[in-house]
Amino acid sequence: MTTVYYLPGHGGRLETGLGAELISRGLDLAGRQTVGPFRDLTFSEQIDLVANDLRTLFWHEDAKVIANSFGAYLFFHAQTLLTPYIGQVLLLSPIVGAFENEERMMIFEPPRPGQLQAMTAAGTYPIPLHCEFHVGELDWQSDPTAVTALAGAWSHSVTVVPGGEHRLDKNYVSDVLDQWLRV
Repeated sequence: MTTVYYLPGHGGRLETGLGAELISRGLDLAGRQTVGPFRDLTFSEQIDLVANDLRTLFWHEDAKVIANSFGAYLFFHAQTLLTPYIGQVLLLSPIVGAFENEERMMIFEPPRPGQLQAMTAAGTYPIPLHCEFHVGELDWQSDPTAVTALAGAWSHSVTVVPGGEHRLDKNYVSDVLDQWLRV
């Protein structure tokens, strides 16, 4: 049985949502739920745990990591503590920094909001070797322009899903999983 390291979005559990879809495909899940005791940790403690998980259990070329929304943000920051990740990484609606939506009067500023871009610009970010980005065209949390800029700076592909929002269409995600899990 293949084990996937999964980092769900903010307030997410391993066995629900995308996690349930992965389990239904016969995959074994490891990772960190972003609820309960993990959520109570500081951001530094969270990324230390994720980095340690990757380093000790998922550091091989066949390793698979799936990160969704804020889970991707955790992955990105855990990566700052490591050398370039050698496994396969799938990022869905990744948060890459702060975002604001005037229409909804929503602002979100995660910890260290400009670190990824600053390290990338300085050439010090340890870019994962195999990374695939998917973001909705209409996503107001995972800004497609910012995601495209980061992926481009890392020389990785990004798919901007026409008409897609933060929660990408289930059929679209299912097709992506079918392709990505074959790699």
